[in-house]
Amino acid sequence: MITLKLFGLLKTLARNQSEVNVALNGGRTVGELIGLLDKDYPEMAELVHKKKVLISVNLEVAHPDTVINEGDEVALLPPFAGGAPPESDAMLVRVQREDFSIDAELARVRARSTRIGGIAVFLGTARDRSKGRDVSGIKFEYYEGMAQKKLREIRERALKDFDVIEVLLVHRYGDIQVGENIVLVIAAAEHRAEAFRACKWSIDELKQITPIWKLESTPEGEVWVEEHP
Repeated sequence: MITLKLFGLLKTLARNQSEVNVALNGGRTVGELIGLLDKDYPEMAELVHKKKVLISVNLEVAHPDTVINEGDEVALLPPFAGGAPPESDAMLVRVQREDFSIDAELARVRARSTRIGGIAVFLGTARDRSKGRDVSGIKFEYYEGMAQKKLREIRERALKDFDVIEVLLVHRYGDIQVGENIVLVIAAAEHRAEAFRACKWSIDELKQITPIWKLESTPEGEVWVEEHP
């Protein structure tokens, strides 16, 4: 018996449960788990087959041959919108409920080096209209542990692949009102061109691989957003 963690739309399909138990019956791979989902949770299984839902094992995206052992943490991940880091880097990658100060985060990045000559900033805010629907508010849910791990990976890759000095990524979760801040990406380099490139790549990558989901409140009801434009 294993426990599957559920997020976003999948919780709705499971009658608002955040976890469901599945008996592997001797099966020990992700592929065999998918076979059990076909029988017990066909709507979820269909999304897995269509590759709209991923499966993670111990905070890493898994493939059909991935072995599941007793005690492993297994989760189903709908479309998205990791050891502890050194203490000096911890504040540069965060998922938090409270709002952030752009000035304070800029100061945090600028304090990292006197070689910084160009800083690019992306700030995402909550808007009142999405995909032709009026939006009165939004709520973000995230996978604790895996979300932070993926953000750290983005920062590390940006520092390696671009000629930048520092990168900061902060994303909020919970209830957010229209006009409030959602996500902040800051990339700092000696020159502006690399700062712009790293900033754009970082926010694009964040929306592709980070397990964070958005629930919009609309006149027609609450809607899980599968894609982040």
